[in-house]
Amino acid sequence: MAINIEMPKLSDTMTEGTVVKWLKQVGEKVEIGDEIAEIETDKATMAMEAFDEGTISEIKVEAGGKAPIGATLAVLSAEGEAAPPAAAPAAEPA
Repeated sequence: MAINIEMPKLSDTMTEGTVVKWLKQVGEKVEIGDEIAEIETDKATMAMEAFDEGTISEIKVEAGGKAPIGATLAVLSAEGEAAPPAAAPAAEPA
């Protein structure tokens, strides 16, 4: 089953974040605890860790793009699983 990687709330005052850089790319395997992206908040830039394992099948918010808390940034798929159908974009690039 596909798992959405969502924008985490990294500070109490954060309402949105910016994907500074993806550390994992489409097709790469991800293990729990792997650093997958750098996220810039209203206060700092932090590494975002994976809470699930799988293969990144889609990146919905490219580096430099902003997204609100809870928005889907990327999709993880289990081995051999196809990516889910594309939905409306989660955020506009900066």
